[in-house]
Amino acid sequence: MKILTDGGFMKLNNIPENPYLLLTPGPLSTSKRVKSVMLRDWCTWDDDYNSIVQDIRSRLTKLASIAAGKYTSILMQGSGTFSVEAVLGSVIPDDGKLLVIANGAYGLRIHRIASMLKIDCVLIQADETSLPDLNEIEETLKIDCDITHIAVVHVETTTGIINPVKEIGALAEKYNKNYIVDAMSSFGGIELDMNDYKIDYLVSSSNKCLQGVPGFGFIIADKEKLRQTKGFSRSHSLDVYDQWETMELNNGKWRFTSPTHVVRAFHEALLELDKEGGIHERNSRYLLNQKTLVSGMRELGFSTLLPDKLHSPIITSFLSPESDKYSFRKFYEELKKNGYVIYPGKITERDTFRIGNIGNVYQHDINELLRVIEEIIYWE
Repeated sequence: MKILTDGGFMKLNNIPENPYLLLTPGPLSTSKRVKSVMLRDWCTWDDDYNSIVQDIRSRLTKLASIAAGKYTSILMQGSGTFSVEAVLGSVIPDDGKLLVIANGAYGLRIHRIASMLKIDCVLIQADETSLPDLNEIEETLKIDCDITHIAVVHVETTTGIINPVKEIGALAEKYNKNYIVDAMSSFGGIELDMNDYKIDYLVSSSNKCLQGVPGFGFIIADKEKLRQTKGFSRSHSLDVYDQWETMELNNGKWRFTSPTHVVRAFHEALLELDKEGGIHERNSRYLLNQKTLVSGMRELGFSTLLPDKLHSPIITSFLSPESDKYSFRKFYEELKKNGYVIYPGKITERDTFRIGNIGNVYQHDINELLRVIEEIIYWE
């Protein structure tokens, strides 16, 4: 396999195609451009590498808000859940109290993490196919004045539902609460403005809608709020303030060994986002993918778990066929043999499967998937 060098960056002349397309909420299918830059090794102390880190940090805040100067970004080793735990354990003081709003597995994961960290916690749990009740949230905030922080998932990939994070943010501002949003499966694919949504801490990951590869998460934080959290952390390795301070004082240097190849790939993914036209254009592509998918699946006899008004453009849950001949495992394997990987269902009360349409996926990919599904239906 021939390797070419262009401007100091190594590129493959011929990168083989993946045997299948990942139609999942991440990790997801990435472009050859993103994959190719991982062929170069980097030194974590080198100025060239740390300059890339600093550019990533700057680009993230600009994606997060038009008031980018109000915010800073912190990169954190590990999966997105590591960064969620880092925020919960680093920004809530010992005498703080967290209100968790959950309508799926990832909201409940926030509650579990907080409980394990011995954080005083209140849970408002909605049905997996319903939006959180804003009146219930407000009544809870009125009654329980000890609550200091609110946490919610933006897109709950258990079902694909998109939660009212802006409306919850308005309540957080009204009652003077710190607001944490898990935007793992939405940031970069759905437009939002942290300042407009009153979000103090936004958490996401390298391998979601920004279309990088797995290896680190990131936190975008209100600078002034973050400065007040020094010494709060319940963990050494997951100390958000300490990670931020080190990056600020050392030109992007991480405290511990960083995933250099992943970081470089993520920088390329951000350049790729610019080339596509930014979050607005990427959201338009995802919306077209999702609408094409839902329309085609319904024509094939499938039903969605959620009504259209609750769908995000990230991932869609479909009800499994009501046939004794159907099994998800067989369906999955047939699709995989034909070049597509999908996700099993993750809700407790219905038998479902999920198909994502983020990543390096376009309308023609969805149309081809629908053609394959029509050909392999075996349970009728």
